[in-house]
Amino acid sequence: MKNNLYYPQVSLSDDEIFAEIKKERENIGYYSLPYEDTTFLKAKLDSFNFTQKQIAIIGIGGSTLGTYAIYNFMKYNKQHNKTLKKELFFFESTDPVNLNGTLSQINLEDTLFIVISKSGTTIETISIFKYLMSITKIDKSNLLIITEDDSKLNTFAKANDINSFDIPKNVGGRFSVLSNVGLVPLHLAGFNIDELLKGAKKISTSFFEQNDLYDHLIKKARTFYEFKDVYNVNAIFSYSQLLEGFNKWYIQLWGESLGKIDVNHTNQGLTPIGLLGPVDQHSFLQLIVEGKRDKTVTFIKIKDFKDNTKIAPTTLEGLEDLDYINNLDFKELINLQADATIASVKEYKKDIPIDLIEIEEISEYEIGKLLFYYELLTSIVGKFLRINTYDQPGVEGGKIILKEMLKNK
Repeated sequence: MKNNLYYPQVSLSDDEIFAEIKKERENIGYYSLPYEDTTFLKAKLDSFNFTQKQIAIIGIGGSTLGTYAIYNFMKYNKQHNKTLKKELFFFESTDPVNLNGTLSQINLEDTLFIVISKSGTTIETISIFKYLMSITKIDKSNLLIITEDDSKLNTFAKANDINSFDIPKNVGGRFSVLSNVGLVPLHLAGFNIDELLKGAKKISTSFFEQNDLYDHLIKKARTFYEFKDVYNVNAIFSYSQLLEGFNKWYIQLWGESLGKIDVNHTNQGLTPIGLLGPVDQHSFLQLIVEGKRDKTVTFIKIKDFKDNTKIAPTTLEGLEDLDYINNLDFKELINLQADATIASVKEYKKDIPIDLIEIEEISEYEIGKLLFYYELLTSIVGKFLRINTYDQPGVEGGKIILKEMLKNK
């Protein structure tokens, strides 16, 4: 007689979770990235003296989403527009129309190409790279490669005398934005990568020294865990178009990290959704307020946009009743829209879990804080779920099938 009995995993205490996260720092590399000294990296990049005005980043997923999140957040900042050295373009999709549409926006003869692939064999990345090499001259004078040291892509780099930068083996792609994956193109473009790391370090230090963020992050992660079977959809509602890239990065980080089989062989997963205010007030908000109670909502606001653009004091015939918005700053309007949405969810529908993150300003320091905050939160939730936060077997299966299909075509 054979009898198998599986007891549900008992939730660990806060102290036990914290101890496991601290232990994880010994072999999970992203934890140490905020503490890196960039002096050598910046000196090496500056020594290349690349004169190109545009950078084409060729990669997909974790190789591009973090950099895009930072670039999209910062690129319209008036202060940085004065010092921005290069414009970034991202080649991620094998959609031929999108590929050629992006190409139409750049001057191939004035472009620095950066190929990023941790494994070095990513089909999407290599196929795009091959196409670009067929239509323009790409060599060591206008190409950098970012990959693992022992990858086949690095073998190509060495054979062609192309400068390459390492991605540590213990840093997963979706956690790699603060490694060379993000630091190399962002420094070349003119962003302050030290401020980016300083922001991430602020979050790390606060948590691991058990200061302000310790209780907050543990409590938030435990809430996601304990209510996962009720509120299993986690929506981020970002009140700025500048956070569109961050939303996309979060969706990969949360979905690919937490959708796993746990130690009890049970399928786990929290579904991420990225929303933008005020646009999605006119679509998804209705579902949040009156739809099924399966969603948590995290609102993100920027406290100071440092942009004083105002609504014109113009009276429009037939619309005189709206003159109360005249001379209002747009930055005040968008934050009032956020406040009104939060109030509508909080005050009238008290069974929807919500929280608010306020970003002080548009800067590398602030986006560095936000990115590392979510990386750390993801790791803590993973510990509560009793999963491997850092692998992606569900994705790897599709890659294997694709390669077989292509070989047999």
